Amino acid sequence: MNTDLRIERVAITHPDAVLLVEAVQEEYVARYGGRDESPVDPADFEDPLGRFFVGYLDGAPVATAAWRRSSVKALGADVTAEVKRMYVVPAAQRRGLARRMLAHLEATAAEAGIEALVLETGMKQPEAIELYLSSGYEPIPGFGHYRGSDLSRCFGRRL
Repeated sequence: MNTDLRIERVAITHPDAVLLVEAVQEEYVARYGGRDESPVDPADFEDPLGRFFVGYLDGAPVATAAWRRSSVKALGADVTAEVKRMYVVPAAQRRGLARRMLAHLEATAAEAGIEALVLETGMKQPEAIELYLSSGYEPIPGFGHYRGSDLSRCFGRRL
């Protein structure tokens, strides 16, 4: 498998997106004992509210990343969006694909007028926390469905 990542914008209901979202949910079950129960409306990932992307290697869907507009005020930004469904299949991990997907989110969100990205991840995902910290994200106050959970960690970055 090469590292020639092709990123396509798709609906969250696209079959490749559905396949990968289910895979990330299975990862949450393995790590946390349950699925991510944060409310997600497919319309959140359509213009003008957000965007959903699938990354392909050799035509195979291997990564997802999305953003949706958020009411969270962080880092002095008035217009924020939340990163959702960052995931790379195990066979394609450790190749910088998550970093490339994150950079794509940042670029497309900035083009849409987003001033900062915010996100929530969990303590049992140390590789995700390392990705965000090494990409310039900083801890912000908790928000969202898991606000107040000891396992939840929130980060943000001005664009």
